[in-house]
Amino acid sequence: MKRISDFILKRYKNSYRLPTLLYIGKWCLLSAVIALGAGTASAVFLKSLEWATNYRGEHPWLLYLLPLAGLSVGWLYYRFGQKVEKGNNLILDEIHSPKKVLGFRMAPFVYIGTVITHLFGGSAGREGTALQMSASIADQFTKLFRLNAYDRKILLIAGISAGFGSVFGTPLAGAIFGLEVYLLGRINYEAILPAFLSAALADYVTKALWGPVLHIHHSHYAVNIFPELSAQTVLFTIVAGVAFGLVGRLFAKATHQIGAVLKERIKKPYFVPVVGGILFILLTELVGTRDYLGLGLPMIQKSFLVQLPFYVFALKLLFTALTLGSGYKGGEVTPLFFIGATLGSALSQFLPLPGAFLAGLGFVGVFAGAANTPIACTLMAMELFGLEIGVFAGIACVVSYLLSGHEGIYRSQIVGSPKHQSMRQEKNKSLGDVAKK
Repeated sequence: MKRISDFILKRYKNSYRLPTLLYIGKWCLLSAVIALGAGTASAVFLKSLEWATNYRGEHPWLLYLLPLAGLSVGWLYYRFGQKVEKGNNLILDEIHSPKKVLGFRMAPFVYIGTVITHLFGGSAGREGTALQMSASIADQFTKLFRLNAYDRKILLIAGISAGFGSVFGTPLAGAIFGLEVYLLGRINYEAILPAFLSAALADYVTKALWGPVLHIHHSHYAVNIFPELSAQTVLFTIVAGVAFGLVGRLFAKATHQIGAVLKERIKKPYFVPVVGGILFILLTELVGTRDYLGLGLPMIQKSFLVQLPFYVFALKLLFTALTLGSGYKGGEVTPLFFIGATLGSALSQFLPLPGAFLAGLGFVGVFAGAANTPIACTLMAMELFGLEIGVFAGIACVVSYLLSGHEGIYRSQIVGSPKHQSMRQEKNKSLGDVAKK
């Protein structure tokens, strides 16, 4: 072995190839480790959500215990989890300015909190939980492998990519999401290899290794009719993108505003979800349906089949903003899929485009505006609905991204490149700082 190593060092002494090969080898190893942890966590999480959703459906009275469930989770975080309560924003903060390894407790805390939210009917998603579990698991290898601050930043980005790609079954979108989400308007190619490797391998672990064991499957939505590319269809796609961007911006602002108002008026933070849970129950009784509880996957499926009224997306927006603004755990993305798909379906009343096609554009378009990730969302559309939707999804997502302004669901995003010149004074500021103006 020593002769071999001496030969390699002598052969490539003055070449860039050896450092590059070592770099690739290092990140192949680290990405495989990240993927195994993230993919396994996503598999267990998806199975747990399936159980929680089914159990709640069989026991509808659980909804009335939502305030008590919120109290338990709120107290748990207040007593033991204040250092990890910022969730996704904490991860983004550590990418921008690495300081301290994420506490491993972030993973079990957000897992428990999210399952409880869904078990008792809260309107939330799963992306936030997957990202936090994956990033916190990945960050535990920082000390084990003695990584420096530069490598730790890449490690966290890879963890985000792995979590997103595995929980939704979209590895390409997951890879780009990790590269795109933390710095608005820019993509950092330093982490491109780990991001793609981690997302692809984590998706494989979830589907191929755990899928047959836990009977895990991802939701599928059919878009069978695509319009011809023309000036008219591009124009209507732009109009739809405007609507998606405005709604994405509204969702982000509503969620943050509800949270700010409740925290300002309720001094004990663990009582915030109690009040939010009571309001949630009252809202559910007022609308007279439970279609807006949990992930809402049946309604998403329905939006691809029939034309839905406009109030559907608005109610889901309200239910989700109240849930997340009150401090319940979960993600924003699946509710954004719901909001976008139902909005797209409703827009088919006015835009001469196929309903399922518009639902598909809305599915990714509102998310693109709310998360400021237009490229990842375009790739997600192609992974979920087929390559034919690519050009239209790209247009809708970019327009949505522009219309949402410097607003978003992740307040720790940094404005790397302003969306247009009139906003150039906000460069290098976080969205949280921008919102305070």
